[in-house]
Amino acid sequence: MRFSRGRNFLFRVPEGEELLSFINRFVKENNVLIGTVSAIGSLRNPKIGYFDEKAGKYRVISLSGTYELVSLSGNISVKDGEPFAHIHVALGDSSGKLHGGHLIEGEVFVAEVFIGELLGEPLERKPQGNGLTLWDETRI
Repeated sequence: MRFSRGRNFLFRVPEGEELLSFINRFVKENNVLIGTVSAIGSLRNPKIGYFDEKAGKYRVISLSGTYELVSLSGNISVKDGEPFAHIHVALGDSSGKLHGGHLIEGEVFVAEVFIGELLGEPLERKPQGNGLTLWDETRI
């Protein structure tokens, strides 16, 4: 599938906002149906997930304290008829140890976000029977 470049957005998320919810609201309000997202900053008490194949669901890992948002990488597609951000993070603690996984939630201390919109036929996430909602691999 081929895409062309659309709009670019660069913004700072206000302190105290929940990052994933803020990004999902932003893409919905700006009608971004396909794109990429990246960010840096710092999150308080984040929750990340690791997908447990046998259980067919995410195992939640709750972190306490403030963590450096070393890297945030993700994509935007359509899920249940709405723009949806799927995001993974690498978070550093005060000793330099990294924790990583699927972002479930995190309160923003500082977050600088870049969203690159792509134009083309939207990619839609659909349940796969294994606990995940994925794009139709035959369309890519």
